[in-house]
Amino acid sequence: MKMIEGHAVIDVPDNVPVWDIDPYNPEILANPLNYYAELRAKGPFAYIPKYGILACGRHKENKEVFSDWERFVSSRGVGLQDFKLGKPWRDPSIVLEVDPPEHGRTRKILMRLMSPKVMRTLADDFQLAADRLIDELLEKGTFEAVTELAEVYPTTVFPDAMGLRACDKRRLIDYGAMVFNALGPDNDLRRKAMATAPDIVPWITEQCLRENLKPNGFGAAIYAAVDEGEITEEEAGMLARSLLSAGVDTTVTGLGSALWCLATNPDQFELLKSDMQLLRPAFEEVLRYTSPVHSFCRTADIDTEVSSIKIKQGTKILCVLGAANMDEDQWPGATKFDISRKPVGHMAMGAGVHGCVGQNLARAEVQAIFTAIANKVDTIKLAGEAVWRPNNAVHALDSLPITFTRK
Repeated sequence: MKMIEGHAVIDVPDNVPVWDIDPYNPEILANPLNYYAELRAKGPFAYIPKYGILACGRHKENKEVFSDWERFVSSRGVGLQDFKLGKPWRDPSIVLEVDPPEHGRTRKILMRLMSPKVMRTLADDFQLAADRLIDELLEKGTFEAVTELAEVYPTTVFPDAMGLRACDKRRLIDYGAMVFNALGPDNDLRRKAMATAPDIVPWITEQCLRENLKPNGFGAAIYAAVDEGEITEEEAGMLARSLLSAGVDTTVTGLGSALWCLATNPDQFELLKSDMQLLRPAFEEVLRYTSPVHSFCRTADIDTEVSSIKIKQGTKILCVLGAANMDEDQWPGATKFDISRKPVGHMAMGAGVHGCVGQNLARAEVQAIFTAIANKVDTIKLAGEAVWRPNNAVHALDSLPITFTRK
């Protein structure tokens, strides 16, 4: 059996074009729109020989593959490695990298503590923190939006909500980036990220122990499930770590992308200020338009067929969510940022049973920031070039200098 990046290489299926491209090229990761468009133009799937995988870029096929957990499993890894054929670098996530029915046992615990009802209890604290931060940035006028807003806000409110007794903002941010880079091939991005693991992973693990969590946060609620016999002590630590990897990095990414969207589309910011009912649709459009998580993998667990393409058991499929979210067949005028659009069905938060478990938290955080900005800020303008940071699974900004003016 020929292997590439820890998975079995499959023969090219009939009627699938071979595309000699590296989707993990840093230039593509930083500026992916042309890649997205060409991938969709290839048809339902393209075969990428460099990695021996199928890639799908259209919304229709992405939704089918990503949603059908019985045919296309997550338990064999959501990155390039097939966990059935080799041991991963860490124990698989008991939420992200597991399938029903086992998936439901652990997911329901996180869904319970991330419910809309719980988010409402945090709303006032989130809004106070957002108002305070936006006031500080208005005093500065010009600032670095990634390091002074997008990274600051989640690492201020999330550790409190989680109940962390110790908070190292840099480690929290870098942990998420490391986990997502690990989903890609053995390239420079992955190697540099994994080089940080000896420093970051033990610290993260230590903070997720029961004794290091305050008694009134998400972490304590997870360990309460141990006392009720729902999960083991070890599983509780793993669930807590899952929240730390998913609860910070993707929110940082989403906030940075939201600020970029508003700064580069001043007409849409004016529309948002004039109608606060557009707060939620605005963030959904940010998610569709920028796709914070650009790609995840699934593995075919049986011989099957999608859009008349025969797919063999063991095939790794790269679901390019960023391309799916720009599909003109699904959203006419997809390349335009339009907060009056209703982007129902976008793939930015996943789909089906593996929809992002922390999405209510992310939306609550961003709504607080959007509310503060809409109430206090008159204009948002770029004060320099926006620079995107290549990552094997996340489309995130590295730098975004902007200027706020006060109302």
